[in-house]
Amino acid sequence: MQQKILIIDDEVDIRVLLRYNLEKEGYQVIEAEDGKSGIEVAIKEHPDLILLDVMMPGMDGVETCEKLREKRVLEDSIVCMLTARGEDYSQLAGFNAGADDYITKPVKPKILLSKIAAMLRRHGKLKNHDKQAVGNEESPSTSNIEINLDSYTVFKNGEELSLPRKEFELLALLMENAGKVCKRDEIMTRVWGTDVIVGDRTIDVHIRKLRKKIGDDVIQTIKGVGYKFIQ
Repeated sequence: MQQKILIIDDEVDIRVLLRYNLEKEGYQVIEAEDGKSGIEVAIKEHPDLILLDVMMPGMDGVETCEKLREKRVLEDSIVCMLTARGEDYSQLAGFNAGADDYITKPVKPKILLSKIAAMLRRHGKLKNHDKQAVGNEESPSTSNIEINLDSYTVFKNGEELSLPRKEFELLALLMENAGKVCKRDEIMTRVWGTDVIVGDRTIDVHIRKLRKKIGDDVIQTIKGVGYKFIQ
């Protein structure tokens, strides 16, 4: 089955170039010229991966990503931000909004295709091996937080929380090892894999977002080592 990629970018030339290289590689490609129409197309088409430009008029890529992550039907879609070189703020803002990765423009076609293939491999692994991805056969739970590895749902005090995929996997890993320290390199390998390079602050950003949703006192920082889930 062809994997479907949605390109959301206001620049026609960029969309044409991306479509050409992606279709040549065998992907099914769909397009949208702005954030609003991109969200509508994504809900209708359920793409495997979304290439989302940051700098767009009206609704920018960061806001678009936040709205995409609010849609339950898109929880399995990978979101990759397209950022201009040197836009460190945009990259950080993208991760805060729930993006899985980013690609810096300009990018050579071979590198672009390699990064997309790597993201889709991880996506395929998660789809087929959810439990192996977080390393536990049973869904961990605490007195007030329940997580279901099969349905990718999280409940706090009976109320369902909306978590992007990486936040979900990070929480699952920490809860699986509740009471033990998860080292930063282990978290990076287990949640983000070994075939992608992300910034050192990526884990910290996701931890901060988790704390806002499940409570500041649930995840303890072990300075210079990692994080621990407190039962």
